[in-house]
Amino acid sequence: MVEYRYLGNSGFKVSEITYGNWVTHASQVGDDAAIATVHAALDAGITTFDTADVYANTAAEVVLGKALAGQRREGLEILTKVYWPVGPRGANDVGLSRKHIHDGINGSLTRLGVDYVDLYQAHRYDYETPLEETMQAFADVVRQGKALYIGVSEWTAEQLREGHALAKQLGVQLVSNQPQYSALWRVIEDKVIPTSEELGISQIVWSPIAQGVLTGKYLPGQPVPEGSRATDEKSGAQFISRLLRDDVLTAVQKLKPIADEAGLTMAQLAIAWVLANPNVSAALVGASRPEQIAANVKASGVKLEADVLAAIDDALADVAERDPEKTYEVSPKTRP
Repeated sequence: MVEYRYLGNSGFKVSEITYGNWVTHASQVGDDAAIATVHAALDAGITTFDTADVYANTAAEVVLGKALAGQRREGLEILTKVYWPVGPRGANDVGLSRKHIHDGINGSLTRLGVDYVDLYQAHRYDYETPLEETMQAFADVVRQGKALYIGVSEWTAEQLREGHALAKQLGVQLVSNQPQYSALWRVIEDKVIPTSEELGISQIVWSPIAQGVLTGKYLPGQPVPEGSRATDEKSGAQFISRLLRDDVLTAVQKLKPIADEAGLTMAQLAIAWVLANPNVSAALVGASRPEQIAANVKASGVKLEADVLAAIDDALADVAERDPEKTYEVSPKTRP
């Protein structure tokens, strides 16, 4: 079964393998398949589910709500986000203004079919809204009982520090950041993680398998597999394209004997790698089929020895991205 970790400097726990429904629900798979996969996650011991209003332009939240209907609410941890344009994309259908946060949380609760979410996250940093306005609006969401904790996604170390200070003044808990993190994408290690450790903020990391590249199924010099994410524009093909270089794919193949020696699949090795970082509370995994969930949860509780971690570092040394300046490029300087 899946193990649990505290989220930030709080008493709230999440399953260290968390189910995320980006690019799958209401997009890559039909509703029946999506619901079956969520139920497989529940059967495997996953109780934490992450979504966002922007996924499939609000439809992914609806599907997740249907999939979780009838479950004991107290036994679930439901996470969602706000920032990106949704609905008809009107002038106020985007960003972290007080209005959009107010409309966003009410819309998410309706679509998910719940009275509250456990964690409400700023999906990016909004340069066009004063941070004081954003944090006050999030604090009000908590005080109204519509969310229990607040988090952010892809904020820089400086943004985390400023947001945390304001949250503390307002008497609410900023407990998490949701960045991209994998053995191939390590840009948060230099600044974001040390700052988060100081402030009592955890990472809920997305793409721990690097959009599937760390499974080893993409081979250097070979066409991408039929039906893979790299062939599906609705399933994040634009995100994976930068990793489909022969030097990256060749380096990734060096991980196979390491995984074999550890008794893991390459995907399990990748997930266990991110969970080896003590500042990571959860690895977000998606799935289009129940059997993918069954395989991925086996990474929970795996403790990688120091020599294994060193071997992974050596294998990917020339291709892993570590530049901390990349953390400043994620949030748009103007609203999309």
